[in-house]
Parts: sequence; structure tokens; C-alpha cells
Amino acid sequence: MLERVAVLSDIHGVLPALEAVLAEPDVVAADLVVLTGDIAAGPQPVEVLDLLASLGDRAVWVGGNADRELVWLRAGREFPVLDEVTPWAASQLRDDQVARLAALPLSVTLPVAGLGEVLFCHATPRDDEEVVLVDSRLDRWAEVFATLPTEVGTVVCGHTHLPFVRLAHRRLVVNPGSVGMPYGGAGAHWALLGPGVQLRRSRFDLDAACARVAAESGYPGAAAWADEYVRSRHDDAEALTVFGPRDGR
Repeated sequence: MLERVAVLSDIHGVLPALEAVLAEPDVVAADLVVLTGDIAAGPQPVEVLDLLASLGDRAVWVGGNADRELVWLRAGREFPVLDEVTPWAASQLRDDQVARLAALPLSVTLPVAGLGEVLFCHATPRDDEEVVLVDSRLDRWAEVFATLPTEVGTVVCGHTHLPFVRLAHRRLVVNPGSVGMPYGGAGAHWALLGPGVQLRRSRFDLDAACARVAAESGYPGAAAWADEYVRSRHDDAEALTVFGPRDGR
């Protein structure tokens, strides 16, 4: 049984934000660090993956849709790409990093003190880009949970970059928010599990972080990207409006 688990989601290749979270005493002391997808699609993909790899067995990796897309792009697969940074990030990765992303599971289930069996995934337990939100209908949650084993009492998901905790059909649902692309407030969002759930935010110097991303990334649009996403220019209301139709509204 794990006493403390730190959950980091949607890092999106932002090294200063990741460094801020990994320096937190509660993350340093955690039994495990679980990564719930969309790890590298951003301006510092190689550096982020190398730092996370240095955690060794302390890190448990789960794949997200953006990780899958990086692998597809490297394989020459054609599909709609909605941003410019993802193709660039795919071109930067080493072959060993691509292989690691290609092998990531859709979900992992671990026992956590006070919470029992916890399923970690990126979007939903059955799909890496399905959208569920804090105010999703209960029948929507029932559909998403339909194939879950009865012993899973907590589901941790990411994908929407919106932190929340809610109850749905007797299961606790946790979204830690985003480390590198937060919506609704600057800072690196993450969660600490065991024996309860804490939504956390690591503060860091935004000016210095954006300057580092612009200086250290080879992505041509790095400065503008950091200004938009690291500074959290998009709020939660905007994100909910955009994601709502994908939740069946």
C-alpha cells in the first residue's frame, strides 16, 4: 500500500514548471510520482523526458493523446494536428524517447492508503482523449465508468487542464490540473494522494520561466507559446466553453 503519491499531468514539455513541482518537499517524499499523460508535447520535450527518466522506478508513466500523437508523427502517420508545437516536438525526440512513449499504458491501477484501488489515466479509463468535466452529467460518468472493476474507488484523470475533485456514482474523481499549460490560474498544478486528496499548485517566477523557455527551446514560437500557456492566459470558463461540446452538451 502506497502512503503518498504525487500526480503530475499535462506537463507539455515545460521544464521550469516541472522542476518547480519536483522540488516540492511532498513530491520529494512521495512513494511514487505518477505521470498521467501529455508529457512532452511542448517547447522542451527532450529535457522534460530526460528529467523524468532520472526519477527511475519512482515514476510511473501513463500515456496521453499528445504522447501518442508524437509517436504517430515520428512514424509518418497522417492525421489532423491542431497545433504547431507538437510536430516540432516530435522531430526533436531521440529514438529511445519515442520508444518509451510508444510503450506507455492507457491506465495503471495502484493501491493508495485511504483511497484503496486508484486508477490513473489521461482522459478517461477507456480513451485517451475523451472529455469529462467537473460538471459532467451523472449518466455521462456512468457511461465512462461502465467497464471499471468494482474495487476501483478512485479515478485520477487529466487531459482538460482543469483541476477538480468530485464524487460520481460513489467513485471519487480527481483531476490534478496541468503542470505546464494550466487553465484558470498560473502555476504548476498537481495533486497529492493519500490518505485523502489535495489539489496543489507550485508557484514559480513566471518571467524567469518564460525567458528560459524562449532562450533554451529551439521551437521558433517558444516565446509566444510560453507567454500564452505558462502564464495561463486562458481561464477555466473559456476552457469549459470549448470542452463542453466534446462532453456531449
